[in-house]
Amino acid sequence: MRSKYLAPAIALGVLTGLSPVLTAGPAAAAEPPAQAPAKAAALDWRECDIPPDPQNPTPAGVRCATVTVPLDYRNPHGKKIGIELARIPAADPAKRVGALFLNTGGPGGEAVNMTPTLEAMLPGSVKDRYDRIAVDPRGVGRSAPLACGLTSEQGQGTYPYANGGFDRGVALNRDFAAKCRAKYGDDVLHFSTRNTARDMDAVRAALGERKFHYLGFSYGTYLGAVYTQMFPQRAGRIVLDSAVNPKDAWRGEWRVWGPESQRQLERWTRWAAEHPETHRLGDTPAKVRASFWKLISGADRTPLRLEGGSMNGDELRNALFAHFDDVRYGTKLVENLHQVAAGRPYEEFPSGDLPEVRPWADHLASPVWSITCADASWPKNVATYRADARRDKARYPLYGDYASGTTPCSFWKDPVEPPTRVDNSVGALIVQNEWDAQTPLSQAKALRADMEGSRMVLVEGGEDHVVYGMGRSECADKATTDYLVTGKLPEADVVCAPNPPAPGTADRPTPAWQNPTLR
Repeated sequence: MRSKYLAPAIALGVLTGLSPVLTAGPAAAAEPPAQAPAKAAALDWRECDIPPDPQNPTPAGVRCATVTVPLDYRNPHGKKIGIELARIPAADPAKRVGALFLNTGGPGGEAVNMTPTLEAMLPGSVKDRYDRIAVDPRGVGRSAPLACGLTSEQGQGTYPYANGGFDRGVALNRDFAAKCRAKYGDDVLHFSTRNTARDMDAVRAALGERKFHYLGFSYGTYLGAVYTQMFPQRAGRIVLDSAVNPKDAWRGEWRVWGPESQRQLERWTRWAAEHPETHRLGDTPAKVRASFWKLISGADRTPLRLEGGSMNGDELRNALFAHFDDVRYGTKLVENLHQVAAGRPYEEFPSGDLPEVRPWADHLASPVWSITCADASWPKNVATYRADARRDKARYPLYGDYASGTTPCSFWKDPVEPPTRVDNSVGALIVQNEWDAQTPLSQAKALRADMEGSRMVLVEGGEDHVVYGMGRSECADKATTDYLVTGKLPEADVVCAPNPPAPGTADRPTPAWQNPTLR
């Protein structure tokens, strides 16, 4: 079942040379690879103490270690942090290709504790050939975790425009930035994607691996693309699933959710009108649309009681905006919410059949926004955000105001480095659902154009976020597995069909790691 959160996310659910930092951009020279701080055999391998997963067993043979890296790569002899990794050895040493690094998205997604889920997603032919390497990015999980001391309300990061929401968001986001600055000072500026890429290369070197093979989801596609720009000579077999456009990092990535969510909502109204037997929302797009906005306006008058608290209309928009890409599931959610509005207790619904109020925890929100803010500068003039949020709320009423308002980055100190401009010929496989609302198809097409040596596997008609290993397209799974096994990219871009939905179902599994903000 899918869990719903009050805040949206990339999943909008996170790579190292020991040399000084170089300027980002296509004109900059690629960074030299990290010198190995230790041989693989010299790493202090130990039990991982991974929390039990009720659905997937802890992988046999998994062991953990820590690689020490500079906090600031411009000062390699200065302050150090530890990067935690888990390794599962290749099942068939005779077929071993190397180490496959895994990133679960975010920014802010853990990997070490997610090894049971990641293992369950990968086919045997991949596990035969690769050690699987799950790395907690800096600031996350077991790798120098960030926690600024936030309240749950401060952790949300994005807020509605009307009813005082914009000004409340300004105050909360300003305080968010101030708390992180007070606790960490300028150290927090070094928790960037470029430094995570350097960390990944340091781990590669510590393991004694010649090539960096990689499977990254959602935000992990940005991390992987940045790595290929910084260390093209080390890039091996690279899979980027559900892609971010590096040119939009990060305010542009947030703002695309305004028009994209509106497009997804309109598609949903058409589908629902064509399938009136599945609901009681109406038999024309106009009726379905009116039914949805009636739900929202009603919740503004009388908030709906749901698990974890209550939601008004603005909060429902925030909880629902990324879920109309799966038209069956979106229909189920809206139909069930109408029943709650009519008086049916939320306790009568199975888990996952309604949104849940899950406020942001400090240890989740702090790395999400610290990484985002360390990657790129955001406008500092509050009036810019006010005008954008007011305009986009009118143009894209489902989510435009949330997508264009302030965030903690509006009050953050400028990054240490400029954003990475990805423009290279590294071979990579980009995998994408057509109707992904969190990382839209337009973003994947832009990344495909920036990485001239890449190929795309597009699931035409594919819904939801994340493709590989999710049971959403046998064709896409096969193309991805074939690439990981053989190292050969398709000769041209591939178009796949989605698997048909199981009869009588209206829910699909969501990656267990998926961060509650995008992603």
